[in-house]
Amino acid sequence: MVIMVEPSAERIGRWIDAYVPNKDLFFLREEHLIKLEMHLNDVLIFPSKEFFRHSSYNQIQFVNSFEYWKIDKEIQYVLVANPNWLCSLSSEMQKWINHIQRTVHRGLILPTSLLPTPYTFPEEHLVKDQGEEYVVLHSKLWSKLPYKVKLDLLKGHAKKWDDWNGYALDDSIPSHLQRYANTFPAEGGGNCLAATLFAVSQQEWILNEWVHPETFVEGLKRAHYVMRDTEELRTGDVVVWMDANDIVQHASYHMGQDLFFNKDGQTFFNPWKVIDWKTLKLEWARYTYKVYRKEILT
Repeated sequence: MVIMVEPSAERIGRWIDAYVPNKDLFFLREEHLIKLEMHLNDVLIFPSKEFFRHSSYNQIQFVNSFEYWKIDKEIQYVLVANPNWLCSLSSEMQKWINHIQRTVHRGLILPTSLLPTPYTFPEEHLVKDQGEEYVVLHSKLWSKLPYKVKLDLLKGHAKKWDDWNGYALDDSIPSHLQRYANTFPAEGGGNCLAATLFAVSQQEWILNEWVHPETFVEGLKRAHYVMRDTEELRTGDVVVWMDANDIVQHASYHMGQDLFFNKDGQTFFNPWKVIDWKTLKLEWARYTYKVYRKEILT
C-alpha cells in the first residue's frame, strides 16, 4: 500500500537550524571582484580551485546547502564573509550580488511561490528569473525570518527532492529497518550506499556516513556478499547499479515482496524510503544493475 512519507516537526526543526550555514559564500568571476574592490577588506577571497579542495568548506552541509555540483564551472573566486558583511553594502549592491548568485546557480535560492501565504522579503534579496521570483537566502536574513516562513519554505523545497510517496511496512520487515524506513534524516551526509550497508550490517552509525563506491564494495565483501549472475531477486539481496566503467552509482536493499530499503542522494531532504522494484528499475535504467547475495558459510 502506498503511503505519504512526511518529516516530523522535530526533523524539520533540525533542518531549519542547519539549512543556512553561519558563513555566507558568494561565487564570483574576476570582473565581479573588480566592482567590489572597495568592499573586500573584511572577507576572505578564495581562488575557486583552492576553495573546492578546502577541508573546512567541503563539509557536507556546505556542499548540500550551496549545491556545489550545480555551480557554474566558470566561476573563478569564492568570497567567504561573516553574516554582517552583505547588509553593510548598499541595497543596490546587495541586489546585484544576489542576482549574480542566481546566474551562477548557487544553492539557497528558493522560489517565493513555495509559500502558501505571501511574505514581504527585503527587496534586495529578491531576484527574478524567467518570470519567477526567488529569495536569495543568507545567514542573517534566515535568522530574522518567522519560523512559519522557514517551515513553509523548507517543506516546499524538500518536495522538490522527493515525492514523499512510499510503501507501508509489515511485520516481516527486520526491526532495524522498521525504525528508519519511511523517515527523514536529521542531518545530511548519508547516501544510498550507507543506507544499503546499514541494511546489511545493522550498524546504525553507518546511516549518516557518506560512503564512496570502493568503501561500499569492501563493505559488501566483509558482509560476505558476492555477485550472482541472476535477475531473480531474493529477500536480503543487494542490487547495485554501475556505469560503463563499473563504478557504483546506486545501491538498494531488497526487503522481499519486490520492495526495497532505499535512499536517493545525501541531503536530509532525501528520506530512507520503501520503494518498489518497478520504480527503482525505471529511475536507474541508464545504468546496468548487478545482484549481490549473501553467501551461506559452512
